[in-house]
Formats: sequence, C-alpha cells, structure tokens
Amino acid sequence: MPAIEVSDLRKIYHGVPAVDNISFEVHEGEVFGLLGPNGAGKTTTVECIEGLRVPDGGKITVLGHEHLNNGNGIKERIGIQLQTTGLYPLLTVTELLTLFGSFYQRALPPDKLIELVSLEDKRSTRSKNLSGGQMQRLSLALSLVNDPELIFLDEPTTGLDPQSRRQIWNIVKDLKQQGKTIMLTTHYMEEAQTLCDRVAVMDAGTIIALDTPSRLIETHFETTAIEFEDRNSAPLDVLEALPGVTQASRDGGLVTIYTLNTPQTMEGLLEVARSGQLHFSDLRVRSASLEDVFLKLTGRRIRD
Repeated sequence: MPAIEVSDLRKIYHGVPAVDNISFEVHEGEVFGLLGPNGAGKTTTVECIEGLRVPDGGKITVLGHEHLNNGNGIKERIGIQLQTTGLYPLLTVTELLTLFGSFYQRALPPDKLIELVSLEDKRSTRSKNLSGGQMQRLSLALSLVNDPELIFLDEPTTGLDPQSRRQIWNIVKDLKQQGKTIMLTTHYMEEAQTLCDRVAVMDAGTIIALDTPSRLIETHFETTAIEFEDRNSAPLDVLEALPGVTQASRDGGLVTIYTLNTPQTMEGLLEVARSGQLHFSDLRVRSASLEDVFLKLTGRRIRD
C-alpha cells in the first residue's frame, strides 16, 4: 500500500491554480522528491497532504486513510519540517525537544534525537544562539520527536552552506536506512539527484515528469553537455549546426550544447571560434543532469 496517494489534487488562489489536478503516489520506504522552482506549487502540494491547507479538489490518502477524515490519527504517525520554523528563542535544544515531545502520546528521548542530528555540544544552547545549519538540524529533530513513519521535509537545506547541506543529506540517508518514508521538496538539482529514489518535476502547478533521477535523464538525453561562457553571443543556429549537436540553449552568457559526438562537436566549436563568431571561456564537458531535464522541458533553468 502506498504511503501517500494523491489523485487530481487542485488548489486555487484568487482564481489562479497553484496546484492544477496533479496525481502521484509515494511508496513506503522511499525518498520521494518534488523538484521545481519557487512558485511551482511544491509547498502548497505538501501542505495539502499534511492537512495544513484544505484542497479545492481531488483526493488524498495518507498511510491508508483519507486524512481529512482521520486527521488526528495521522498526525501521530507523521513528522513535518516546514520551510521556516518559529521557535521559542530562550529555550535550549533539550527543552524544545522535550516540549515538542509532550504533544504526542509517544516521543523519543531528547538525547537520542540530539545524537541523531549531531547536536551533542549544543544541547544546552538556546535556539536563538544556533547557527543556520544547527537550527535546520534542530528543526529536523523536532519533526522526528514522535518517531514518525512518514516524514515531510520542505526545502530542508535552503540557505545553508555546502557543509551544512551535506550534514542534512546524511541524516536523510540514515532515516531511509531506518525504513522511514520521506517526502521532500527542493529546488536543488544535486539534492534531488543524491537523495531521491523518485522525483516529480513540478512547474506552474503541474507535474511535467516523474521517474527515478537516472531514468529521467536517460529518457530525455543520450547526449553529453558542453557548457561555456560566450562573450560574443554566437547565433544558436550556428551552434546547433555543428556536428553531433542535438540542441543548444543560452541562459545569459552561459551556452549549453548537447551532443552525440563530443570530439566532432569540439572540433566544430574551435572552427567557429577561429572564424571570430565565438569567443568562449570556462569550457567544460559533463554528463546530462536533472538540471538539463528541467531546461529541456521548460526552456529555462531553476534559480534560487
């Protein structure tokens, strides 16, 4: 039985659909990601599933129950980390975990949660004195106080430095190893590609693709990506006419070329450069990624 079933979910604000008739399932024990830019409808979707917003249409089943009919029972079995968490600034890490644990019939010991998120040296620190990364780890610990079966993480690493982001990633991986089901939203491609078993790519309130990260890439690309900065703004039709090229795109000064034959395309690029039509720098060759999938499907990149 799926942990989450969503059928034809719809949410409208001021006549504009924020979520437009989307359907998907989240399997037990998987990390499922909603990937898309800010404003794509990810948070609204998750808040409808969590019961924090009332949808305007569709059906949502969580852990085998229609959550609108069994909200209190489901809340004991799920954990939620919101994008921003307002905490009592003068309470310590231990005090906050104890307080949140009192809201549930069953709660994990604060010391176990503190160890899980590696805040041992901050157990007596007031929340107002925590760094951004420490606050995010505390917020994650608070979502786990009731030892939930299903965990919602809404943009869990936004604004964090790379080291703090990877600390959160490691915690998510540990939770999956424990058999937890995790649904997260993110606009970081690397995060989705690293953590998620399956990804639903959202844009403008709809799901435009859904599969494992590897199959999404394989489905849309048999090519290698060549990227470089172009000061001359060479015409895209010139670049698309190069040997092996299947597609070329420009985002400001950054040009991305997808090719089935990297050596031939590189040779053609050098010829264009020698003709004076192209002055490139910072050239790199890489495999296709989820960023490329989103760019192909929408014609633009995801930005912070």
